[in-house]
Parts: sequence; C-alpha cells; structure tokens
Amino acid sequence: MTAQAKLVCRNVWKVFGSGAADFRNLAGPAPTLESLSRAGLIGAVRDVNLEVRTGEIFVIMGLSGSGKSTLVRCLSRLVEPTAGEILFNGENLLAASDARMIEIRRHQMGMVFQHFALLPHLSVLANVAFPLEVQGVTRAEREARAAKMIELVGLAGKERFLPRELSGGQQQRVGIARSLAVEPELWFLDEPFSALDPLIRREMQDEFIRLQSVLKKTIVFITHDFDEAIRLADKIAIMKDGEIVQAGTPEDIVLSPATPYVAEFTRNVPKAKVVKVASIMRPGGDAAAGPAVSAALTVAAAAPLFAAGMASLNVVDPAGATVGRLNRADVVDLMMSG
Repeated sequence: MTAQAKLVCRNVWKVFGSGAADFRNLAGPAPTLESLSRAGLIGAVRDVNLEVRTGEIFVIMGLSGSGKSTLVRCLSRLVEPTAGEILFNGENLLAASDARMIEIRRHQMGMVFQHFALLPHLSVLANVAFPLEVQGVTRAEREARAAKMIELVGLAGKERFLPRELSGGQQQRVGIARSLAVEPELWFLDEPFSALDPLIRREMQDEFIRLQSVLKKTIVFITHDFDEAIRLADKIAIMKDGEIVQAGTPEDIVLSPATPYVAEFTRNVPKAKVVKVASIMRPGGDAAAGPAVSAALTVAAAAPLFAAGMASLNVVDPAGATVGRLNRADVVDLMMSG
C-alpha cells in the first residue's frame, strides 16, 4: 500500500523585494525570472510543487543559490512564503496562526542545520533536553528521554561533557539527538553533514541510515552533494533558480534526466550506484545460486556478493520470497556502461 502524504507543497513562491506581495500582477500566468528581475524582485522559490510521503527520505538538492534552503524554511514557515499552499497532515500551514505554528514546530517538527548551534554552557544531556524543557516537560522525564536519544546516536557516556569537549562529528550527533528528543513526525535536515571532514561525513551518513531504519521518520533532507543524495534518498528533487526542474527516484533522475541541466548535474554518477537490482534482474530463480540479494539493493552494493565463478544470485523481496535472479554478466555490463 502506498504511504500517505505527510507534507504537500502546492504552487509555493518566495519572492523578495519591494512589492513582492503583488508579484502575481506581472505579465503572464507565472512570472518568469526575467519579468521578476525587471520588477526589481528576486524569485528565491518559484512555483514549487512536491509531495513527501510518510516514512520517506525526500532529498532537495541544487547548487549554492538554487533556493533549497529557502524552500525548507518556507516548509516550516521559518521564512514566510509569498504565495501557495503547504499542507502538513492535511492542515494548511499558511492559514495557521503564529501560536499554532509554534506548537507544531515544538511538538511535530524536528530541525537540524549545518551549524550545530549547541548551547556552549550546557552539558550534552542538557542540550538534548532543552527543547523538552521549553515544552514544559518535567526534569525527570526530559532527562530520561534525552538520555535515550543520546544512546540512540551512539554517545552514551558523554552526557556530562560540554560541547567544546566533543569532536565535530560528536557535536552533530548531539544536534541530531536534540532534534529527535521531541519525537517529531517530520524531520528537516539542512546540509547537516557538509561542515564535517569526508571520513566523519561518511560515518554520519551511515549513522543516519541506521537511525532511519529504526525510527522510520518522514524526512526532508537538503544537500548539494549528489553522492550523498543517492545514498540517502527515496526521492530527489533538483532545484535551479528557485524552481524544481525534476523530481523522482535517484534511478529516474540519473537514467532519464529531464533537462540538460539535470543531465550535467548527474553526468559523473556511476549508474550502478543508483540502479536497483530489481531493474536488471531476470525472471525465475536459480537453484545453484549462492546467497540471496534484496531486490531493493543497488547493483553496486550487490556486486561484491558474487563469489569467484558464481554466475548468478537469487533476488528476494522484503518477505524473503524469490522474485528473480541477478546475473553476473548483466552486472558487469551495467558497470562498464558507466
């Protein structure tokens, strides 16, 4: 069964400049970059439509200045959209009062940004418990929940440390634990790992994948790194000049780019990193095959499972039923094609 939509964004605009509220009076049904520029306006987010389903990791990506960070702030109304509709669990956030938005952000949304913004004078435990203190949760309950989140992100034993006593990767884990302490339905992460060294970044991506396998949150994740996007995403939306130029699965975007910009953006991505085993498997099983491989695995992840001389692997669905076979020759052909 298809998951229900948790967050729906319809025709959302964020226009900056004097007279931004009247930007729709410009010529044409949808103002262009040129018409906005002539009117002295900047279209940071332009006519964006997207749908994030429950339990999905939805990655929004683009180069610096593409509008991705402005968009994610519009989705939580940290930045006020100029026009459009944003539905969270069917409720139009743009019609919600300031008090209602504060309640939603405190209890139903979690946010992690590139800069950790930890309170330097508070311990790890107190930092993680802070949003619960704001909610008015009793000290015993908030510290118990904070300790649970600290253990979840692998920092058990660091509860009494101050932020300056932690590495960059550990500080980011504290930020993640703090955002999870409120048990959010919707989790926003804006380039949370981009300030980290490459090895720590990879480690944090692994940690993020592990957390999501346990928590199954609905996530909007912002990045400019396509390798990070294809590693984490269920769906990807690519932005350019404030608009979404293509949205789909990583496989859709790499194999069928909608525009020359998307094609250039994905040109160096190896196909084996995004193509799923299900896309190249053959019908039927193989009684002589070795270990089974998940249909949802990427071809690149499945390739090392071929032992010397093994010609094929059985492919199984989430229930463990055999749904096909993966041939070594097909894997080699895909990897050789780039």
